[in-house]
Amino acid sequence: MNDRYDAGDAGYGGGPYEVVGYDEYGRPVYGQVPAQQAPQSQQATYDPYGRQQGYGYDPYAAGGQPQAPSYGSFQQPQAYDPYGTQAPYDPYATGTQETTGYDPYGQSANSGQQPRAAGQTAYIPQQAGPAENTHGQQNAHVPDDTRIPEARIPQDTGTPGDHEPATGEPDYHTEQFAFVEEPDGDSEDVIDWLKFTENRTERREEARRRARSRIIALLVVLALVAVGGVGYLWFAGKLPGLSSSDGKTGTATPVTAQKRDVIVVHLHNTGKSGTSTALLVDNTTTKQGTTVLLPNSLALTDDGSTTTLAKSVDDDGASGTRDQLDTVLGTSIQGTWRLDTPYLQNLVELVGNIEIDTDTDVPDPGTKKKGTGPLVHKGKGQTLSGKMAVAYATYRAAGESQNAQLERFGQVMQGVLRKMSSDPASATTTVQTLAQILDPPLTDKDLGGFLAKLADLAKSGDYRTALLPVQSDGTLTAQTSDSVVKDILGGTAKSPDAGSSVRVSVQNATGVKDDTEKARVVLLNGGFTFLEGGTASGTQATSKVLYADAADKADAAEVAKTLGLPAGSVAKGSVSSGADVSVILGGDYKPSSS
Repeated sequence: MNDRYDAGDAGYGGGPYEVVGYDEYGRPVYGQVPAQQAPQSQQATYDPYGRQQGYGYDPYAAGGQPQAPSYGSFQQPQAYDPYGTQAPYDPYATGTQETTGYDPYGQSANSGQQPRAAGQTAYIPQQAGPAENTHGQQNAHVPDDTRIPEARIPQDTGTPGDHEPATGEPDYHTEQFAFVEEPDGDSEDVIDWLKFTENRTERREEARRRARSRIIALLVVLALVAVGGVGYLWFAGKLPGLSSSDGKTGTATPVTAQKRDVIVVHLHNTGKSGTSTALLVDNTTTKQGTTVLLPNSLALTDDGSTTTLAKSVDDDGASGTRDQLDTVLGTSIQGTWRLDTPYLQNLVELVGNIEIDTDTDVPDPGTKKKGTGPLVHKGKGQTLSGKMAVAYATYRAAGESQNAQLERFGQVMQGVLRKMSSDPASATTTVQTLAQILDPPLTDKDLGGFLAKLADLAKSGDYRTALLPVQSDGTLTAQTSDSVVKDILGGTAKSPDAGSSVRVSVQNATGVKDDTEKARVVLLNGGFTFLEGGTASGTQATSKVLYADAADKADAAEVAKTLGLPAGSVAKGSVSSGADVSVILGGDYKPSSS
């Protein structure tokens, strides 16, 4: 086998190279073939101490010259240094270097490498360069080729026993030292890289799992918050889509099952005759407060006969009117508060004036001088003192219906509640300061606590004012009253039959438009049923009260007396359809102030 290596092919310069030994890792070391080498006649056997001729050299021989055994016509490789005195090849060094041989005891002077196991047949040498022989005869060289064919490994073709040393020590051959290729898949770098990529993938997957868990947890929290919010809105009666019958959205409780506290208040105008009535309602179920304005023409039942609200207040007093209202409206009123105009003035002063949006200019009722400006000006956010509040609450302009004045009274009451204290004790003190006598069973403490609750609702915006709609005859119908009687009061309208009272048709021939409304109020207060007869095309000087049936003559005389007309105005004649008595108002009609 040819152990020569052409350095020119490997890029190491000219001249042949041959295996001269093995380094501490078992890799072949190549040396340059001398220009002239004397062949040896006999192949030398291996001497671990270098005392015999042949393969190796004696480090203790004179001159220390290595003896390379001959393999036929090829130069034998240089023997190893058993004591590791030869240094590995340094590719950057100049000159010759000492070669490091093989340690037969498996120890290397530099690295302590253990010998390779026998039976291995392949080896991948690492990059190395030429090695310098310390004795200066041979230059070792390891080419850049990373794979050395097995053909370059010298084979022993001799017979057994030819190379055994004379001393009887064992002979070591190159085939006993096998070299394996370095495994690629199990290298530490590859393993570390695989561990790194695997750990990074696991970290990414773990991060994704944590992100998914957080998103799921967030969705669960949002769902719980939404459910809790809907539950709260449902419990508080503010859930859209569920509305109570009083118009306030929120509660599913039937209107008839809602709890309400109701007090009726009668404003008595001591400067002029007349009253104004309203119901103060506190719906404790829906947390809604309301002022329900009751027209004076509202028909009530008194001992089987028909009367009006205004007449009932004057004739029957507090208890009688309260019972009649409970019957007609189907509600339950807990108390009656009589509020005369001087007490209203004091109440406004105690709460520190009020602010409301006025709808008209109101003259000062205490002065009759012409050219004097109005006491109350029309506009938004007008501040009213006690005197101004009373004037505005009782004012009724010429030609206006009683409902217009009633709505002004409702504005004043709501303005007072907005300024009233929400503390029951403070509100009770305010009521006691008025020094008014209340109708039993209402007490100062009861009224103060009730007004404090309404004040809290008025300040929060949960308060409104509603007018009870009635027909011209003072009765209630399902179409006009259910929105108030049923939804706000939780009752059922039970107006007296229209046929139970005398129906009076009124036609205005005075030329004054307001006379019709004044006559209507007077007739309703007198217990009659008013029917609108329109306005005559012209005027006439005297009034007429007509009846068609002799049985109605007495009723016609009573109508004339109620309107303040002379008895001679009563006569038999044509009566309007649906009426028992027809009245034509003339110039002699002098309406009362009420």
